[in-house]
Amino acid sequence: MSQTPFLPSSASRRHALAALSLSLLLGPALAADWPSKPVRIVVPYAPGGTSDAVARLLGERLQAALGQPVVVETKPGASGTTGMDAMAKAAPDGHTLAFAAISPLTLNPHLQPRMPYDALKDVAPVAQVMYSPVYVIATQAFKGKSFADALAQAKAKPGTVSMASSGMGSIGHIMMEQIARKAGVPQLFNHIPYKGGGQVTNDALGGQFELFTANPAPALNAQIGNGKLRVLAVAAPQRLAKLAEVPTLAELGYPEANLSSLFGLFAPARTPREVQLKINAEVNKLLATKEVQERLAGLDNVVSPATVDAFAARVQHEHDANAKVVKEAGIKPD
Repeated sequence: MSQTPFLPSSASRRHALAALSLSLLLGPALAADWPSKPVRIVVPYAPGGTSDAVARLLGERLQAALGQPVVVETKPGASGTTGMDAMAKAAPDGHTLAFAAISPLTLNPHLQPRMPYDALKDVAPVAQVMYSPVYVIATQAFKGKSFADALAQAKAKPGTVSMASSGMGSIGHIMMEQIARKAGVPQLFNHIPYKGGGQVTNDALGGQFELFTANPAPALNAQIGNGKLRVLAVAAPQRLAKLAEVPTLAELGYPEANLSSLFGLFAPARTPREVQLKINAEVNKLLATKEVQERLAGLDNVVSPATVDAFAARVQHEHDANAKVVKEAGIKPD
């Protein structure tokens, strides 16, 4: 039986057009007045971490530039979902933002059965800020010299080379699955998931596995510096200055696995575009300063500014790519 498609009434169409027209008219006015009151930046992770530190750095500089207080509030829970939800449901006027990795939008929707927000419809990526590279690291239990050696060993005997990550569905795990898919060997590595990254480094020093993935951190950097751990590859847009001899995964033929941890500022989706553009411009001014670049580098992050549209496109791309690999690899959260 054919069905007549739903057509909104003329009154409904007039209401929608009126709302759109009002938004277009008010957008420039709101941008001109923004910020007209204190700005809140929600950090959806525990206090004291790198995200908290960077958000406070940005908040301090934005407060000085804009002449309005900028308050940073940590709201951890559900791998970033709790804080992002609080931001997404705030008034869409540019006075409530979130500073976070893109994973609450690109990974969580595929791993958490009930998301309180639509990652692509309720949240607007506004200002890309930085990326934290991901290292593929060899422990002293690994007898090869390079990433190519690790792949050769794993392909020869799939599942016998162990690779640890900070958890099921973590960016390190996704990287591993992308490498396995490109290599054409579904169970290429023996994945050892941890609950968080803290214990991974300790066990790595004990040689409890051959390889692991991790973001740089002071304790980890020290062990790399003294030669107890070796970086075989990095996931980053380009080679890192302090590890110039280490190739990226893209260079090694695995561009799909070349996933750095990308961070930025987000706003409720209905925030007027003019306001989003103004926020983006103010943040990009800060990222162009030597002081901010050096502070982020000191936290093992690399400044990575972008336009509003480029940032949104990156989020969309990672969301779609993760949906595919999570489904095909049958990845389930811990």
